[in-house]
Amino acid sequence: MILRLLTLLLLLLPTSILAQERKNLEATRIENPPKIDGILDDEVWSSLPAFNDFNMYEPGNEGVIPPEYQTEVKFAYDDNFVYVAAYLYDPNPQDILTQFSQRDEVFVQADVFTIALNTYNDGINETRFYINSAGTIGDAFVSNGRTDFSYNVVFSARTSMDDKGWYAEFRIPYNALRFPEVDVQDWSVNFYRRLQTQNQTHTWNFIENSVGNETQYNGTVSGVRGINPPLRLTLFPFVQGVGTSFDGESDTNFSAGMDIKYGLSDSFTLDTTLIPDFGQAAFDEVRLNLGPFEQTFRENRQFFVEGIELFNKGDIFFSRRVGNAPTGSVGPLEENERIVEQPSKVNLLNALKISGRTKEKLGVGFFNAITERTFASIEDTLTGERREVLIEPLANYNIFVLDQQWNDNSSISLINTNVLRNGNFRDANVTALAFDVADKANTFRTSGRVVVSNVNEGNGFKTGLRTEFDIFKTKGKFRYRFGHDLANTTLDINDLGLNFRNNFNNFVVGGSYQIFEPTETFNFYRINLTVRHRRLYEPDVQTGNSIFTNAFFVTPERFAFGVDASYNTESDDYFEPRVAGRFLTYPSNYGFGGFVSSDFRKKFAYDLNLGYRKWDAEQQYRYNINLSPRYRFTDNFLVVWSTNYSKNENNFGWIFNDDNGIIIGQRDLTNIENSLTASYNFDPYKAIDLRFRNFWSTANHSDNVYWMLNDDGSRTRTEYDLENRDPDTNFNIWNLDLSFRWRFAPGSEATLLYRNQMFNQNDLANLNYSESLEALFDQPAQHTLSLRITYFVDVSNFGNWF
Repeated sequence: MILRLLTLLLLLLPTSILAQERKNLEATRIENPPKIDGILDDEVWSSLPAFNDFNMYEPGNEGVIPPEYQTEVKFAYDDNFVYVAAYLYDPNPQDILTQFSQRDEVFVQADVFTIALNTYNDGINETRFYINSAGTIGDAFVSNGRTDFSYNVVFSARTSMDDKGWYAEFRIPYNALRFPEVDVQDWSVNFYRRLQTQNQTHTWNFIENSVGNETQYNGTVSGVRGINPPLRLTLFPFVQGVGTSFDGESDTNFSAGMDIKYGLSDSFTLDTTLIPDFGQAAFDEVRLNLGPFEQTFRENRQFFVEGIELFNKGDIFFSRRVGNAPTGSVGPLEENERIVEQPSKVNLLNALKISGRTKEKLGVGFFNAITERTFASIEDTLTGERREVLIEPLANYNIFVLDQQWNDNSSISLINTNVLRNGNFRDANVTALAFDVADKANTFRTSGRVVVSNVNEGNGFKTGLRTEFDIFKTKGKFRYRFGHDLANTTLDINDLGLNFRNNFNNFVVGGSYQIFEPTETFNFYRINLTVRHRRLYEPDVQTGNSIFTNAFFVTPERFAFGVDASYNTESDDYFEPRVAGRFLTYPSNYGFGGFVSSDFRKKFAYDLNLGYRKWDAEQQYRYNINLSPRYRFTDNFLVVWSTNYSKNENNFGWIFNDDNGIIIGQRDLTNIENSLTASYNFDPYKAIDLRFRNFWSTANHSDNVYWMLNDDGSRTRTEYDLENRDPDTNFNIWNLDLSFRWRFAPGSEATLLYRNQMFNQNDLANLNYSESLEALFDQPAQHTLSLRITYFVDVSNFGNWF
């Protein structure tokens, strides 16, 4: 049915071509390459044509760029590299902001120049290379309007400055690009210049900011011929030493491994990690979790965040599943046994991914990872004997993706994920068909997916289904959407994907109004309204409705603010009781909030968020405040502090299940989170970073109000024996990372990291914040010191070494 609707919609959509004039850049082959130092005094630059006449892009398309702020670009190539020089004229170079930062952190308080290069001229996928006025470089991969800064290649770029403005010089090796092996290349390009002081962005080829994606507006590149894709084999060997101290015990560990990138063809690349060690990945921001769903965290492991855009098609891949907690359990224990060791995660043995796109715009991806067998250790307290219990066998994770793109704005994808575990453990297979289709005029877009899951726990397969279908108007000041989401009761993609709930049949409609040209008062504003209707799939009953509106404004002085309001009808929660078929009814409620954000170009700036919510027919309410001031002492030193306080009075939720029924308890929830981020950048290659977070939360049931959950979702007051389980909770966690990073050569980096961690959880919910913090400091702290060195080796340059 969905495919028929999609076909009908495509027949009805307009077919006019996106109106635009595309500039052409004639590339020049050179014999004597320039020295990449940011000083454009090489003879070769003076002999090349300049491409200028930039256009306004932000805050709006209207307006003329003054001659004193003009930009000129020169473009050249030889057998091994692409070269770009940018002349960024400014009548007041002393006012150009130059805040230092590290790789990929280019959008700080500094001007930025960007090369957006599409080596297949497909209007969808492009590689971007950045440098800012402080000399920080960055790179990203852009596809379907999404920018992925986890993409990393090795290239060279430098800047300089004089009384006429600033200058940028790039050398991009061909092994950082993917292009077809043909005599004449068909490329496209655009250049962006961000002027931070003027709060403007200029582009070489005009981009109509109200229609389509940026990638559809590149100018063409002609004249690139006679180049061949090089041997794309790069090695990233690493060594790492770790010393850990916890509760009087110390341990040291030494590891070594390698990441490999190999160009299988002109379009496809193999990425693999051998004997990986992710000991320096950023810590997870753990919180007290009282809900029915698992707590999840963002991916911090570099291999799993870099170059996975293709594998995210269909939204059925959650990389934290690989090397996550074991799926098995220790089973029943004997009377005198206890668990002395139960690993919380599974070690990754190796992983690889192959991805690329053909000349016909067909993307192909394959991912494989293997995790090792994991055991828990059980001890007999009388004899001291120990036995090992397998809680996770050798597991194999696979993904296969096909993604066909067309029309510079549309795609359809087929994705399959598969998890195989040795022995009598669960296996899983999930397949998704996803589409994202727009008409040529970029007026309407429709997207959706069909997901089928199959899980085998040793007693046959359990099959589940999910569908999504949305229609959007994507052109003009007024836009709208209609959507429908459905999942049956057996959907389960959680072996390699992530879904918190199934069994729903939801509808959504929304609209927005926004401006694309600045007014006297605002550079930009947008107003949104969304209405949702929620039902169960089985039985077909309503679970709730909601309406949400928000507005966002930005002034010419870069002061941003917004407001929001929402109302939820009475709703039935079928997940909070933790029993199939049972539900807990929550009363209707309303809330509102807002935020302000000051101009980050100033040395002192801040963000402030406020929120309030009240539940009808209950004495329950919630309020929160978040304040985040920042101060830039110098261009080298930035400090950001954040404090978040929230209070939820008379909240109620699940406490305990037994044969007599489901117990619901009333509690007061308090959260305080403090964090500090400080960075001292010596230059764009060396920095000291401090990252600190303390999260405290309590669930206090001191009112002694408990209910028995009724079959109709209502509650009947009851007594509760705390001997079953005391629900009071005091949760406190502390993380501190202090690191020194040094990018000592292109692609090569050394990181020295000190990590301090503490955790405490008990039932002393009456403790205040300072008392809880004092109790936390009584706990043993884990101290970790590690040094990791990664070196970049380009095998194609082996000959040059000698």
